[in-house]
Amino acid sequence: MMQRLKNRHFLIFDVLLVPLAIYVSFVLRLETFDLKTYWVACAHFCLMAVIVTPLIFRAFGVYRRYWRYASFEEVLLLCSATSLAMGATAILLTLLDIVTPVIATVPRSIPFIVPPIAASLVSIPRLLVRIGAARERRRRATDRPAPVLIMGAGDAASIIVREIQRNPRLGMEVVGLLDDDPTKRGLRLHGVEVLGDRHAIPSLVAQHKVRQVIIAMPGAPGKAVRDIMHICESVGVAVRIVPGMHELIDGTISVSKLRTIQIEDLLRRAPVQTDTAAVRGLVAGRRVLVTGGGGSIGSELCRQLLRFGPSHLIVLGHGENSVFEICNELDCLAEAHLDQSPCIVPVIADIRDLERLRSVFAIHAPELVFHAAAHKHVPLMEAHPVEAISNNVVGTRNLLDVALETGVERFVMISSDKAVNPTSVMGATKRIAEMLVLDAARRSGRPFVAVRFGNVLGSRGSVVLTFKRQIAAGGPVTVTHPEMRRYFMTIPEAVQLVLQASVLGRTGEIFMLDMGEPVKVVDLARDMIRLSGLEVGRDIDICFTGMRPGEKLFEELFARGEEYQPTAHSKIFIAAGASNNIPLALRTDVTSLERTACTGNNAAIRRLLRDIVPEYCPPEFLPPVPVNDRTTQPVRIRPLQPA
Repeated sequence: MMQRLKNRHFLIFDVLLVPLAIYVSFVLRLETFDLKTYWVACAHFCLMAVIVTPLIFRAFGVYRRYWRYASFEEVLLLCSATSLAMGATAILLTLLDIVTPVIATVPRSIPFIVPPIAASLVSIPRLLVRIGAARERRRRATDRPAPVLIMGAGDAASIIVREIQRNPRLGMEVVGLLDDDPTKRGLRLHGVEVLGDRHAIPSLVAQHKVRQVIIAMPGAPGKAVRDIMHICESVGVAVRIVPGMHELIDGTISVSKLRTIQIEDLLRRAPVQTDTAAVRGLVAGRRVLVTGGGGSIGSELCRQLLRFGPSHLIVLGHGENSVFEICNELDCLAEAHLDQSPCIVPVIADIRDLERLRSVFAIHAPELVFHAAAHKHVPLMEAHPVEAISNNVVGTRNLLDVALETGVERFVMISSDKAVNPTSVMGATKRIAEMLVLDAARRSGRPFVAVRFGNVLGSRGSVVLTFKRQIAAGGPVTVTHPEMRRYFMTIPEAVQLVLQASVLGRTGEIFMLDMGEPVKVVDLARDMIRLSGLEVGRDIDICFTGMRPGEKLFEELFARGEEYQPTAHSKIFIAAGASNNIPLALRTDVTSLERTACTGNNAAIRRLLRDIVPEYCPPEFLPPVPVNDRTTQPVRIRPLQPA
């Protein structure tokens, strides 16, 4: 019955309960139920209050609230409105007492006693509606809710607990919270107690018959997520996780965003602290062009740039389908930010076409350029060095020439750790592209910079996607060498740091992102197999196939002659001295390389690459790295034994 009450019914309750609160206040003040000479004053206060209170409540929107779903915000609103109503009543009575002696004088302490009592009384029917509605929802839930534990007792856990409690249809009941902070032990969050840390999971799972553990720690590092996952696996309980903060573009957390653990979670690092004000100051109101806008890095650059309010976002790409898809996505995102919605401009163009680029820059006049267009697949570029040169080298030179001609203020090129002491055509061409950027910065004095980073999880051609396909097909999962190591980071994290580096650029620098610790590719394969619910060696095999042309066992961060220097950002470094390695005749050498590429003579191309990049060491100059004694045969790897 209580949950059927409408706001008009609450108006009646208010008119009845406010006078009761005033009478109780007088009783407390006078310490007697018989008010004697103060009956008149009490009556005047009640009469004025029942006129003022509904008016104040209406002005504050109290009668427009849906009390079935009341929260602390509604209670705070009700208390504020009640206090103001009682204060206004006292002030009006005081003024009337001055004007006319008919109004009886109210004890001075009454206006301070009435508000908390009145707020309590008018809250009762509303809270009863809230409680009744919650009970009704629980009664209507068809199945018994599944007991769950939540790892974490912070803001994310608070949101998840509240949503589960409010929506019984989710079929979950939070039986306890866990947190590694010992100071939180025994505390309660929305009535749910913090029962222990992650090591209490096995005992609590057995005690409460828990079916699922939710990791509500968006900022937790991958090591912690991995440890919790292993504990849950040991007791056979399912695990779901709140995505990392870099995935929560709008910053909102909800049960609908919970998902199974992915490889990105196990490699997750501490959240990147971005100076958003500095990035916004660089981007807001500017015309920004992104090359390779339909690719993995380029599309994420567009998404994140959109949030900083550029006047025009020009998405340039060679593939019409990818450009079409990202522009549609950006249009949808822009609709949610009408106050700073930029003009999304799709452009189909090839950076190898100099005249086409001149036309694009003349029409759109970009002020900032983010150059993410590149050929990046190492084995493919070994087989097709002509394409690597025409796109990575000639395309970058064309962009820089047009940027200098049209007065582009800032140029940021996405480079690769494979450009450091390269052993592949792809790495050598990216190194030459870095040199071209530094040369353009030196000639113009403008902040033209390059940003190096390693492998990004989930990008096109990424080993993660290859492993997923192989696991889905039943295996085997192929790894080139058991000691192969790579630096990994997520696409959103890499792009956040690229934007931060773009702000740090002054004249011409090569920035290197902090990639964390290198990861063995075979360990990555093991983790992905385990996350798929399979066991290495029993359900699926890992096979070693030997290193491919142009590959290295491990990537390096700085080339010879470059020095590590920190910047204002803890995760971004400068490769100081990089400009000292630029050949004096760089542009002439690049022109010769372009002409040689047109002949298709791969041997001559590699010789010229070595001339321009002396540290380039092609595969034929490297000793073979054997997998084991049987290099021609796939090798089955035994499952990793837990420590």
